[in-house]
Parts: sequence; structure tokens; C-alpha cells
Amino acid sequence: MVSFLDDPAYLFTSESVTEGHPDKMCDQISDAILDAILADDPDARVACETATTTGIVVVLGEITTSTYVDFQSVVRDTVKEIGYTNADYGFDYETCGTIVSVKEQSPDIAMGVDASGHELGAGDQGMMIGFACRETPELMPLPIALAHGLARRPGRGSQERPAALPSSRRQDPGHRRI
Repeated sequence: MVSFLDDPAYLFTSESVTEGHPDKMCDQISDAILDAILADDPDARVACETATTTGIVVVLGEITTSTYVDFQSVVRDTVKEIGYTNADYGFDYETCGTIVSVKEQSPDIAMGVDASGHELGAGDQGMMIGFACRETPELMPLPIALAHGLARRPGRGSQERPAALPSSRRQDPGHRRI
């Protein structure tokens, strides 16, 4: 079997999803919760995850903070901003269920972050990788730039029904040569 790395020509597909795709919607809700907490408590510890399916948003995690955030309002405001403003879309900011299961940060994680008042680290960490290139003005590889361009949703912000609902997906397969 030949790897695509060994083949001088191969198909490469990039995918772009819009802000209403469940993965992106969850990221935006978690980000909005983090922003709301950090606005009042810059020393907060926030490990917030969000999950969603038709008609419901679940917020869960471990958060240690000195401030209060109305999670349901943050969820609904974010869902509205994304564009789910009509129950006919299959999801609606006014009627979606919200479940919040948040507790204080585990002492084991806190111990790994602090020691005698000195910061040691940031707890769990993820790593993202990517690269810039000169294929496009956006400095992104051409397949992902094309997929992002296709995913832009016309009609956003207008009162008219958008050309695409908040959740859509675009793919751009391209023939690549090394």
C-alpha cells in the first residue's frame, strides 16, 4: 500500500462548517462562558465543555471563580447570535433546553497548577497545529480557503431567511501535486 506522502499526486479534501454546526456552536458557547467569567474574575479557573443535539445544550465542567454568570442567558444569547432564531430551523434560542452541570475545580488539578502561590502550569492542555502558506491571500492552503469561502452564509444579519441555515458544511476536494 502506498501512502499519500509517497504519491506525487493525491486528492486532498478540506472541510469548513458554519457557526451553527454543532461543534462550532459548542465552541462558541464555551468561549462566551469563559469571556463572561474572565470579564469579572481574571483569576478564574475555567474548564468548560458544551455539548448539543437537537433542542438542547448541555454545559459542564469545573469552574472556580469569584463571580456569578447566568449560564442559561449566555447560552441563549450565543445561540441567538449564531442565527437559530426560528423553531423551523430545528433549533431555537428561545425554546432550547439548557442543562448546566458545573462544579468547583478538582483539588488535584489545582494542586498541579499552584504550589505555594507560584504558578506551575495551566492544568490540562491541548495542542493545535497548523501552518501558513502563500497559496492564498489569507495565507491558508487553497483547499481550506475555498471551503471557507463556500461556507460563508449570505443573508447573515438580515431579517430575511438566510440562503443557508446556521448549520451547513462545505467541502473542497482538490487534486494536489507534490
